[in-house]
Amino acid sequence: MSIRNLDQLFKPASVALIGASAREHSLGAIALANLLGGGFQGEVWPVNPKYDALQGQRCYRKLAQLPRAPDLAIICTPPATIPGLIRELGALGTRAAIVMTAGLDGGAEHGKLGLAMLKAAKPHLLRILGPGSMGLLVPKLGLNASFAHVPATPGKIAFISQSGALVSGVLDWAHAHGVGFSKFISLGGSFDVDFGDLLDYLAGDVDTAAILLYMEDIQAARKFMSAARAASRSKPVIVLKAGREAAGAAMAAWHTGALAGSDAVYDAAIRRAGMLRVYSAEELFDAVETLTHIRSQRGERLAILCNGGGLGVMATDALVGSGGTLAELSPDTVIALEKALPRGWSHDNPVGLAGDAPVQRYVGAIKPLLDEPQADALLFLHAPTAMVSSVDIAEAVTPLIKATSRTVLTCLLGGSVVSPARQVFNRAGIPTYDTPEKAVHGFMQIVQYRRNQEMLMQVPAQLPMSATPRRARVREIVSQALAAGQMVLGECRSKEILAAYGIPVARTRMAADVEEALAVAADIGYPVALKIHSPDIAHKSDVGGVALDLDTPDILRTAAAAMEKRVRRMRPDAQIDGFTVQQMARRPQSHELIIGVTTDAAFGPVILVGQGGLSVEVTADHAIGLPPLNMALARDMLARTRVSKLLAGYRSQPAANVDAICHALIQVAELVADIGELAELDINPLVADADGVIALDARIRLQPGQKNDRLAIRPYPQELEEWVTWMDQPILLRPIRPEDAPQHLDMFHALDPDDVRLRFFTSMRELPLSQLARLTQIDYDRAMAFIATHTGPDGQPETLGVVRAVADPDNITADFAIAVRSALKGKGLGHILFEKLVDYFLSRGTEALVGEAMARNKGMQRLVKSFGGEVSPSEEPGVVNLHIGLRHR
Repeated sequence: MSIRNLDQLFKPASVALIGASAREHSLGAIALANLLGGGFQGEVWPVNPKYDALQGQRCYRKLAQLPRAPDLAIICTPPATIPGLIRELGALGTRAAIVMTAGLDGGAEHGKLGLAMLKAAKPHLLRILGPGSMGLLVPKLGLNASFAHVPATPGKIAFISQSGALVSGVLDWAHAHGVGFSKFISLGGSFDVDFGDLLDYLAGDVDTAAILLYMEDIQAARKFMSAARAASRSKPVIVLKAGREAAGAAMAAWHTGALAGSDAVYDAAIRRAGMLRVYSAEELFDAVETLTHIRSQRGERLAILCNGGGLGVMATDALVGSGGTLAELSPDTVIALEKALPRGWSHDNPVGLAGDAPVQRYVGAIKPLLDEPQADALLFLHAPTAMVSSVDIAEAVTPLIKATSRTVLTCLLGGSVVSPARQVFNRAGIPTYDTPEKAVHGFMQIVQYRRNQEMLMQVPAQLPMSATPRRARVREIVSQALAAGQMVLGECRSKEILAAYGIPVARTRMAADVEEALAVAADIGYPVALKIHSPDIAHKSDVGGVALDLDTPDILRTAAAAMEKRVRRMRPDAQIDGFTVQQMARRPQSHELIIGVTTDAAFGPVILVGQGGLSVEVTADHAIGLPPLNMALARDMLARTRVSKLLAGYRSQPAANVDAICHALIQVAELVADIGELAELDINPLVADADGVIALDARIRLQPGQKNDRLAIRPYPQELEEWVTWMDQPILLRPIRPEDAPQHLDMFHALDPDDVRLRFFTSMRELPLSQLARLTQIDYDRAMAFIATHTGPDGQPETLGVVRAVADPDNITADFAIAVRSALKGKGLGHILFEKLVDYFLSRGTEALVGEAMARNKGMQRLVKSFGGEVSPSEEPGVVNLHIGLRHR
């Protein structure tokens, strides 16, 4: 369930308060006072058998006496009464309730009450906010359905909090700072309505310009990620995540599990969804001030204009310390500034004005900086002086700032003296801060938000050509291990799985004893590496279980005997199954990396990459990402590590093959998606150099019975691929992938101008990259696009046609569209594609496919009718509505 009946929660015409009270400071008394005192124009009905009237309102003794079913019910009665009240409300026709009562999730008895509450609501699709919710406020409607101690003023920000205490604190802070809200929501226990539901609803809310989340944990990760990715494409979503520090970081048996802390996973999820993370309540609202007023910003270079050298130094220090980039001034800009500024100016960025600079000098300096091609944003810093009015300066530069397409941030250092000047900027919608550091931090928030948004929209590079994974063999290995009760796969089996997915591995074989190890080494060829083989020893080096560069049989025999003796002494409890003998990989200019997988409690499997080797936990240099991955996402992960600077090459050290590292990451992510039982994986070290990568050691842990939907983002649904015959040739029908973008663009260029108008309802010569990304990077959990593809005359894949549909969050209807190369129209390809789409949405229980077409698009109308659909006039001239019912097919 998602946005169904949430309008009753946020736009009620009538509200019943069950448990209304005259008892001072009780929930029922405070909630009633808030309902009546906020200016709500709807009807308010107190319900309590103890009273005939409360606060001048008739009080009803029971629900059956109400004039009609309330749109919204607020419940603040004892826990045991909640399931019965929900059942009664649902039968009356109420479709939304706020349960303020706490305690339905604590202990076995109260847990049963919570489940009974949900069971009572389900037949009626009655939505529940809570239990333990402080309620919600919709200031535009005057609706204060909460027991908050202060009201909220109208604004364009939606705030959702899991913490009731923070609700009170933020409301108080916002009241003091004049910050308004479109919606203010306390989630409580999130038994029903959760972050995912509210993100879906607020994404389409015209009253909301930005969404703020205070988050402690996530329960339904896939639903949350789908909603978050959709919402952040339309408006800024800013997250304050609590609980950053782990209680303790004990050494773990698995490197990846030890490194990939829960907070780091949340950080990766927030980044992947295109949201911005902040770390304090103050930052939360600073980010809103910044992100809701920024212009289009293409890069990360900042120009600074200031009226004091100290201000420029402070801003530069803050920028460089935050990893920002100071813009270099172009010669043309320097020449323009020469004309506007007196001799002796800095001739560099920051551009400094003297303290006595008149208003016209500010105007003359800001103009060329707004046009500077080598700067992406401008920071205007000003400290008040006795010679010139700060208000006059603000009023003079504001028209120039408003006229530019560039992001401009301002900082007026001081208090009451510069307050009127700040108001000038505030009224103009120009972000303004009270310190240089805060202004730079605002700029860096823009930078990070832009990076996250770019990753959400970026068209990835083509994947390197590789063989199809040998999935059947890997499934066989896993099934055999599970049947034998073997949850940890040793080095040899783990490497066999990696090799099956196209990841190069060092040749490795098992040996039961020293004599067999000698025979294996003779076959592989010296020099070799020898390792102890034991399911009970996670880190072999810690017990002297690794010997390298063994050149002769005698050295190998001696090393093996000493190793076995040493390991048995240090780990007498360990089961020793022999040795592994590995071909010695001599890569003198290589780097040791780690690639791993661990399973997070909230987001399921996550991928890790970073600096590897024996000191992996000490260096703690790694980045985390959510599968599935593509080349763009893999490159971003790698770029977030410190070791990436070494991989780029330095002095006589050649650059490593980054594409090979990224390909290994992508293949590991594909392995995770294919093998549901894979719980943990360590590849350490993965050696990388200019020639590629090779896995020297690996280990896999299995866990049976994991959910099929354990990945937070649904991976590519390979099972939907289907070969069909069309025009006496085989073509592949399959879901679209991000890597299909080049072929998709080629298909767009193969459409006649009239076909483009019929498909997009407008004339387009080019498909913008942002739109191309939206069309090829779909959320398989909510949308589907099938392409028909074959190998073209040049031997490359060619997209012949595409059909797509996006389901609403409740999976009631899916909005469809179709396009076929103009030269192939009328040959049955559209029918084949549409049949594939209909079958898919039938299988997922969608009730109807809906769409729009131009009235003159007779081909589309015939196609819809051939599937039993209906064509009806639209309210929009020249457009028809298309509808295909799926429920009774």
